Amino acid sequence: MSQFARSSVTAVLGPTNTGKTHLAVERMCGHASGMIGFPLRLLAREIYDRVVRMKGVEHVGLITGEEKILPPKAKWFLCTAESMPLGGGVLAGAANTMPREVAFVGLDEAQLGADPERGHVFTDRLLRARGYAETMILGSDSLKPMLKALVPDAEIIGRPRFSTLSYAGAKKLSRLPRRSAIVAFSAEEVYAVAEALRRLRGGAAVVMGALSPRTRNAQVAMFQAGEVDYLVATDAIGMGLNMDVNHVAFASLSKFDGRRQRRLTVAEMAQIAGRAGRHQKDGTFGALHDEGPSAFTPEEVLALEAHQVPRLEHLYWREGEPDFASMDALVSSLETRPRAEVLRAAPEATDLAVLKRLAEEDWVRARVRSPKMVARLWAACGLPDFRKLGVDPHARFVGRLFGHLSEARGHVPHQWFADEIARLDNMGGDVETLAGRIAAARSWAYIAHRADWLEDPIHWAERTRAIEEKLSDALHASLTQRFVDKRTTVLLRQIGADASTLPVTIGPEGEVSVEEHPLGKLEGFRFTVQAEARAADKRMLLAAAEKRLAGEFRARGEALINAGDTELVLVPRRGPGPSLEGGNAESGPRPSPGNNMVEWRGSAIAELRSGPNLVRPKISLDRALDILDPQTRAAVQIRLETWFAAQIARHLPVLAKLDAASRDPAAGSPLRALANALLDAGGLLPRRAAAALVEGLDGDARKRLRTIGITIGTLDLFAPALLKPAAARWRRALIGLADAPPEGASVIARNAPGADLAHGFRPLGAQAVRVDLVERIARAAHDARQGRKPFAPDPALATSIGLTPETLARLMAQLGFKTAKARDGEPQRWIWQGLTPVAAPKAAPTDNAFAALAGLRGG
Repeated sequence: MSQFARSSVTAVLGPTNTGKTHLAVERMCGHASGMIGFPLRLLAREIYDRVVRMKGVEHVGLITGEEKILPPKAKWFLCTAESMPLGGGVLAGAANTMPREVAFVGLDEAQLGADPERGHVFTDRLLRARGYAETMILGSDSLKPMLKALVPDAEIIGRPRFSTLSYAGAKKLSRLPRRSAIVAFSAEEVYAVAEALRRLRGGAAVVMGALSPRTRNAQVAMFQAGEVDYLVATDAIGMGLNMDVNHVAFASLSKFDGRRQRRLTVAEMAQIAGRAGRHQKDGTFGALHDEGPSAFTPEEVLALEAHQVPRLEHLYWREGEPDFASMDALVSSLETRPRAEVLRAAPEATDLAVLKRLAEEDWVRARVRSPKMVARLWAACGLPDFRKLGVDPHARFVGRLFGHLSEARGHVPHQWFADEIARLDNMGGDVETLAGRIAAARSWAYIAHRADWLEDPIHWAERTRAIEEKLSDALHASLTQRFVDKRTTVLLRQIGADASTLPVTIGPEGEVSVEEHPLGKLEGFRFTVQAEARAADKRMLLAAAEKRLAGEFRARGEALINAGDTELVLVPRRGPGPSLEGGNAESGPRPSPGNNMVEWRGSAIAELRSGPNLVRPKISLDRALDILDPQTRAAVQIRLETWFAAQIARHLPVLAKLDAASRDPAAGSPLRALANALLDAGGLLPRRAAAALVEGLDGDARKRLRTIGITIGTLDLFAPALLKPAAARWRRALIGLADAPPEGASVIARNAPGADLAHGFRPLGAQAVRVDLVERIARAAHDARQGRKPFAPDPALATSIGLTPETLARLMAQLGFKTAKARDGEPQRWIWQGLTPVAAPKAAPTDNAFAALAGLRGG
């Protein structure tokens, strides 16, 4: 453990927004050469871009695990802490060396030496990374006692915050001010918050440490340009990423640290909350919850506002210059206990865990027999687990990698590398899928940037960079599509709290838009949100649009009340059948009862539900008409009832007259009962089913029934007018009959659609005959017979109708005729024997409890 210092060391400590990083960059650029180590690849890239603008691209280098930009004339280097070249030494588990010294060395966020996972890297850099002219350590005030113990010759300089940071209390997402950053501690929580902000505020930019710099920059650019007013981030935002944030809201105050779920420390809270406010502009912080574990305690609020963070009591350490004499010596040196009292041995990191796994393999020990191969194995173990697979799967991957690095020329096979990155060259998939591919691409980029691991590293570094950039662009597009709704953003900015000011326009086809941003479509009285709008957005868009469209709805309500009969259409709800309008519709499938709809201007406005009878259904207005005021709805109801009654009178006058008779006290009970039975059956009833009702009719009732249009036939009661095509369509629609027979047909096959009594056809053998033609044949037969003498009916009528001899024979039998013995060469003759009488109902039993009860009631 080296603790020497060849130059003056300055420690600049203080809270966020004190200009520490800016100062270090200025100091570095004032020297002939320099290097700064950062905690994040994103931050290293951000500062690299800034220094390039100051010094020129040919003089600035970038060194991270997955990306290296090293121009021949580079003098200033921006690195991740893990990738800092230390005086020609080994690069934190990588085989790259940089045999040069620089005038200035800086280490940012040095207090991360207390982090269990990465702390040993920062502690090593704090102890060993030195510039020959100046060294600057940047960090929190909490680092002061560690510096005094470990770097006693360091000059410690405190810097006050440029602006005030104050607690703004707890606010719900819907009430957060613009230019807010919401911090969550898992990808799932980040996505959930971003989804909610999309619904409530039009969207948010997303920043996570796992994003590539290209994706992160594109997302931040949206926020900085004001395209979105909110940013959702992980705690990566606390590591110096500079954005114009006025308020920081904590979605929760606990996180999983790799081992357990725990509450954030005050130092971690301060690091994140301090991102609010830039330069002289004050900032605020708060939470989304005002009580419970996700709420700040009063003590935490006081500490954050006063920038008082607990002093660190120890840092984590691991040997930065391990022993490569053998694998066992390497493991032993990496597990050496620190000698300094304020240092703690670092928990076993992934690279060491992988090394131990591979050390158990006989083939690995057989190949690792020299310090050079030990160093090469340790370099392979340093490949980060970007995909977060866990130690065992990652160890298998590293083992395969080292197998190639330790055989033949020591290069990764071209075909394996090419095949693996070809699988990643796919821009399809959702946010999670694309993020997973980028994580995998980072592994291959890391391999490509090891000069002695590939035969043509420059080519493959460019190839992996191109794929990562394509994936990054796709991920940015996917994040924007999923979490940003520019239509909603425009809408909210236009209306503020008053939806009546929404600048809505309605196109000729009913399309509704706000400043050329489509919201949906207005059909009749129903506003439908655009299909691609997610379910979470629909409630807000519906509410906003309907308030602004109130005037349009009122105008449409008045137009409906004054609509002519031809503007209203009865449409079966199911099937592709045509509408029923003016008696000119074509035939087609029909729905079940109670599902007919009334349409106006192509939109459903009401549904026919079960009512007193077929011609007096309950007309239920569509729920879309709830947008109208009660008085207008009542007027629409009256208009539709008047229209329907007029249509029944026009198309089904027989049923209208039956309805009138069923409610006429003067008609008598038998006729009213029969009229109701006929209405239930749609005006067509087998005579045997209504035998008792028919027998109960007197002469006047029969005469009135004929006046109504009902024929009391030998086999059926029917209305000839209902068998005509237009009336038949309306009748089928009201009853709910499907599979209509061909229009104008008199005889159809027994298995043809509509070959039953419900459609007005009587099945007879292999054929079905229309009931009015059955009655014509019955009357002709009775006209031809003389009492009960055998007779031969004229076959011309049956032949003209299309009846087969078998069908005619079955019909004659049903009409009450039996065959008579015919002489040779003579036509078939028939004898009248009368219709089979309807069986009398059985008398009720007299020996049970019901009979006894009837006796009591009668007594």
